[in-house]
This record gives sequence, structure tokens and C-alpha cells, in this order.
Amino acid sequence: MLTIEKGRFRLDGKPFSVYAGAMHYFRVPREHWADRLEKLKAAGFNTVETYVCWNLHEPRPGQFDFSGGLDLAAYLREAARQGLYAIVRPGPYICAEWDFGGFPAWLLKDENMRLRCNYPPYLAAVRRYYEALAGELRPLLAKNGGNVLMLQVENEYGSYGNDHAYLEAVRQIMLDVGLDELLFTSDGDCDWMLSGGGLPDVLKVMNFGSRAKTLLKKLDRYQKDRPYMCGEFWCGWFDHWGDVHHTRPSQQVAGEIQDFLDMDASFNMYMFHGGTNFGFTAGANYGKGYEPTVTSYDYSALLNEWGGYTAAYHSVRRLLCEKQGIELTRLPDEPKLQAPGTVRLTEAAPLFENLDVLGETHETASPRSMEAFGQNFGYILYSVTVRGRYEAARLRVEGVHDNAYLYIDGDLKATYYRTDNPKREENDGFSVRLPAFSGEKRIDILVEAMGRVNYGPHLYDRKGLRRVALGNQELFGFTVRTLPFERLDGLRFEKPGRKDGPRFLRGTFDAKTDADTFADMRGFQKGCVFVNGFNLGRYWARGPQATLYVPRGLLRETGNELIVFEQEGTDRDGVPLLDHPILDMPKKRWYQFFRK
Repeated sequence: MLTIEKGRFRLDGKPFSVYAGAMHYFRVPREHWADRLEKLKAAGFNTVETYVCWNLHEPRPGQFDFSGGLDLAAYLREAARQGLYAIVRPGPYICAEWDFGGFPAWLLKDENMRLRCNYPPYLAAVRRYYEALAGELRPLLAKNGGNVLMLQVENEYGSYGNDHAYLEAVRQIMLDVGLDELLFTSDGDCDWMLSGGGLPDVLKVMNFGSRAKTLLKKLDRYQKDRPYMCGEFWCGWFDHWGDVHHTRPSQQVAGEIQDFLDMDASFNMYMFHGGTNFGFTAGANYGKGYEPTVTSYDYSALLNEWGGYTAAYHSVRRLLCEKQGIELTRLPDEPKLQAPGTVRLTEAAPLFENLDVLGETHETASPRSMEAFGQNFGYILYSVTVRGRYEAARLRVEGVHDNAYLYIDGDLKATYYRTDNPKREENDGFSVRLPAFSGEKRIDILVEAMGRVNYGPHLYDRKGLRRVALGNQELFGFTVRTLPFERLDGLRFEKPGRKDGPRFLRGTFDAKTDADTFADMRGFQKGCVFVNGFNLGRYWARGPQATLYVPRGLLRETGNELIVFEQEGTDRDGVPLLDHPILDMPKKRWYQFFRK
């Protein structure tokens, strides 16, 4: 077990420094776990750190999934086989640039829900989650002979609130269910964060991207005779759609690691390997406005998105191995990459002609959020017919989260992106002038959820839309279709016709099964891509990401199916599969907190 004595970590009674690297099992295909963990060990790290994603483990209240790529216990056992200890950060909130910070969307079905505070209905859900999680983790705790040395209480709570009764309640739940290994809290380097986010008798660690020798000493104000530890050393950063791709020089990363080693301090490198926000799992920030995160979580990590070595990997490896007297032996192989050619999209299935096979239909007086209908991710369609005699007036669509396409009698009349309307929050929306008419007008509003806010005060980020009005008259009597795109096998495909409008495009291809590839989405506008039924994630012509990572485990030698959901229209009739990624980088930058 890991203990603290005289200001130092001790493992089974011997001095120990935690050299951890973050790698989230839910962002890495299971068939790649062993390879990535082996590369972590080969770089001189002794510990792997991972968050736990509550939202994927409990997609419906009381329905838990710890199978396949969500088998956390299998991931930790594989780490043990590689000779690695583990740090587990179970939340319930994780941030992580992950949809809703890891919270399950169904929490927002309750209009009165209060998150991350001492609110009984919320804590009851947290307890149920921890009880299920404990069944997976208890056998793997160090005290039970496993490799899990540390568990985190909440996550960067001081950046959000100061409800210490809530923090104590989370800790008590963890103890009640048997998750009683060495506990810690982690917060940013500001005093208000450390003050709000800690508990008196729980180890505090600090998160930052530079200046370790200065910042770690701030911990002395809050605890005595405790080891210095950085809970997240940010070696890079994440990207938003429409922004630049972030990188960081390898020599700068190595210089920061040298500072930790000089201080005999422990650290967790965030990220060692970032992986991918597959499907609709990427979250969003709300700073200068709504800022959704891209599909790639490359993070300028030591291993890139597909598991390849970077210059920073080799620089950090030399430092860690020299510090510990580890011989530099031959590294595991680089990932194999392939370029199978262009997938010709020979069939199309228009969205509006396939609504019956894509989701459920609901009748509601007024628009309600996705969460109200039990929908976690994807798209939602609101339809209403206005009958009577109407003068010309403005049609107002309010509370749009996040992108909307307005159709009047089947014709596209307006497109709205929440990202283009900074600081509007509750009034997110748009309006169009509707000419006078007598009879009826059919109004359809397709809304795309781009990722729930994962950090800060805007967590209550319900998706869909809130209100539709014509002039001063609020509209009622909506038909709502939830479109989570969880299954596409019922789509009715035909030969491609029109190039515009939301539609699914399909093609087939052959490939090797021992090499990864990348889908080149340049020339497409906006949507998502499926390979053999698996959702690779979102693309957007705004960049910076232009390709989507296709892991080899998805591929068959023949007859692979590729489906593009293009929601705005394209002239492209094929998707090239490349042996390299493409990132649009108009400039490089790294944030100020990376600088000394």
C-alpha cells in the first residue's frame, strides 16, 4: 500500500515517487490497451492514471455497463501485467473535455437537479454509481493485493464550488462502499481553488502546466509533512472547432519534467496518451462563448492520437530512465498505418425519408430538451404546423443548443451555429422573417448537440431548443423525433440524387486488419462518420481537424461499410483513406501557463 511518512510517499515501507501518465481506457480501443501501456512502462513511468466516465457506464438510471471497451477492471489488470500501478479518478465529475464532464445526461431530466453540491437527489445517484463501481474496483485496490494506489475525491472542485459538506459526503460514500485506498483531491494553483476544493485531512495535489518549483511550494500553506505532487501536469492542450491545433515544444516539456525530478516530486502527466473522443463524447467549454471540443484528443501528448512516438516521448523517457537507473532497451514497434484508397459513396439515404427507423416519435405541447425524452447524444427534430391567416412576422427559435437547421415547407431557410453567438447563453437562438400566408406552414427544426459543457458554471447544458414563436404568438403542438444514431441498419439506401440536405452516404472498401487508417473529410461540410457501425466522431469543415482516426480493430479484409452523415451537403462522392492525419494549422501556439 501507498502511505505517507515524514513528507514522503512510501510503498510497502520503501520510499516511492509517483511517475504517472494519464491514459483513459474509454478513449483508446481495447485492442490497443496493451500496446499503449507497454509504451508507458518503457518510457520510465511506474503508474497509469485514468478517469472513470460515469455517463457511459450508466447510460440509463440503474443500467450499468462495464463490458468491452468499458471494462475498467480489465484495463487495470492489463496495467498490472505491464508492471504498472494505477491511480483512479472516479469523479463523479471528471471534466476531461468529455461530454457533460462525465455526468450522465439523464441527470438533467430533472428540472430541479442541482449538481456538485449537497443536494440529496444528486447524491443518491452518486451513491448508486459508486456502489456499482466499487464492485469492479475493490478487488484491485492495493490493500487487496491489486495495483490501485490512489483514488481521487471529486475533481478540481475548487474551480467550481466551496461546498465542503458535499466533498465530505462524496468521501464518505467512497468509504462506505469500500473505496478506501489513499484518497486525494486535486485543484488548480490558485488559492481560491485550493481553499474551496480540499478537505482538511485528505492529501492535496495541484494541477498546472509549468513552474513546478514555484507552484508546488504553495501546498505548504494548506498541508504539512505531505509529499509534493502535481495531479495533472499539462504537457499540451486540447482543440476546439474553428480554433488552432495546439502543440508544445518537446524541450519545454522535458524541462518541466526535469524540475519535478530535481525536487523529488511526484507527478501525473496529462496526457501521456490522449486518444480519441469517439462518437458524440467530446465535450465543450464556455469561455468567450460556446466552444465545442474536436474529435481528436491528441493533446500534444507523448504518444500521439494513434499511439505513435513523439519527440517529447523520447526526451521524457531519457530523463525518467536515467533518474531511476533503467536501461534504455528497444521500444515497442510504431503503429502500422495504411492507405486503402478512396471509398466511393455509391448510395444515399435522405434523413427526412428515414426518420421512422432512426429514433422515437413524441408528441409534446411545447419544445422540450433531449434529456426530457431520455436522449443522451445526437440530433433531435422539432416539427409543428401553423394553420390560419397570418400577417408577415418574425419566426423566433430560442434556446438552441447547439446548431439548428430551419425548414419551412421542406425548404432550408436558416442555419444557426451556437458558436457564432458568444455570450448569449439563455437567449441562444435566431429569427427569420416569415411572409404573410393563409392556410398552413410546416416548420421543421433539426438540432444537433455538439457536446455538453464540461467545465465551469454552465454545466446545465440541456440540448435541443426551448421555445418557438411567430410574432408574439408562442407555438404549440410539436412532434419531436429523437435521433441518437445508435443504430443505422434500417436505413433505406438508393442511388445518390440531390447533393444538398441532410443525408447518409454509403460505400464499401477492403483493407488490411493489422493497420490503422484515417478518413479524409476535406470537401465535406459537417457531420459524422461510421465504419462498420462504429461512430468515429464528428467532422466540421472549420477545422482544425480534417481527418478521423480509424483503428484497425474496426476493419475487415473485405466488405467494410463506411457511412457519412453529411448534414449540410457536399459535392464529394468519395472519402480517401490515408496513412497519415491532417490537421489544419494556420499557426501554432501554447497557452501562457505553459511559459516560465
